[in-house]
Amino acid sequence: MHFVRYEVPSGETFVGCLYDDRLTRLPLRSAEGLLTATLDEIRQIVDAADVVEDRPYSLRSPVDGRTEVWASGVTYRRSMDARVEESDDQDVYQRVYEADRPELFFKANAWRTVTDGQLAGIRTDSDSDVPEPELAIALNQHGEIVGYLVCNDMTARAIESQNPIYLPQAKMYAGSCVLSAGIRPAWEVESSALVIDMQIARGDQHVFAGSTSTAQMHRRFDDLIRWLFAAEHFPYGVVLSTGTGIVPPLDFTLQEGDVITIDIPGVGSLRNTVARGPAPFLARQR
Repeated sequence: MHFVRYEVPSGETFVGCLYDDRLTRLPLRSAEGLLTATLDEIRQIVDAADVVEDRPYSLRSPVDGRTEVWASGVTYRRSMDARVEESDDQDVYQRVYEADRPELFFKANAWRTVTDGQLAGIRTDSDSDVPEPELAIALNQHGEIVGYLVCNDMTARAIESQNPIYLPQAKMYAGSCVLSAGIRPAWEVESSALVIDMQIARGDQHVFAGSTSTAQMHRRFDDLIRWLFAAEHFPYGVVLSTGTGIVPPLDFTLQEGDVITIDIPGVGSLRNTVARGPAPFLARQR
């Protein structure tokens, strides 16, 4: 089962539970409403849902309203090694990897996110751009893990490598935050050793493939959550992407038209075509 946000032909959006053979509507008009409830309350809402959606529908980004997306960096050894290799300030990433305090940064508000089947963006002012496939955690306002989803934390590598202070420009731009359409409930997932696979196709050629596992993470989920909530409150919940362990080589860069496929078995998948520049993202989803 996945929590989803969906739109019917009238243009109305709803929140539901998507099973293999049916979609059950929840008594919520927004996804942020789901993330204001406690985990026990969410389970009660799911168990009580008895309205089966029988209209045509299309899936939308799983977050809306005032829910935010944050991200983690340098949480895998592979990521630290890559950042050191590509950066002009190499010791910064080594120190972050070894520090007690993790790297956490704001990634997007809900209306800026895109989802499976939509376009993923690269910047016009970067000549080295890569996807970052990651497991993301959906957290309610109480800091409880509601569920898991797939995130592609798109990155302008050329900009970040020039100076770590450029991180906001490298990470936050049109089409840079891609989330799977469904959130798999936490009670259905064993998250300690989830496989993350990524493939990038260019025309009929596969130009990159990689795989990792959350078992290789240097950081614990509860540690990342503790730091995220240490000095901030998220009254409408938050999605936290937990970092990548798959990094293409330095001579690789995404091109417009590339197709990125990310799969985390048991959680979800993403398939997105790459677009360059902000123009394709001017018409934001509701």
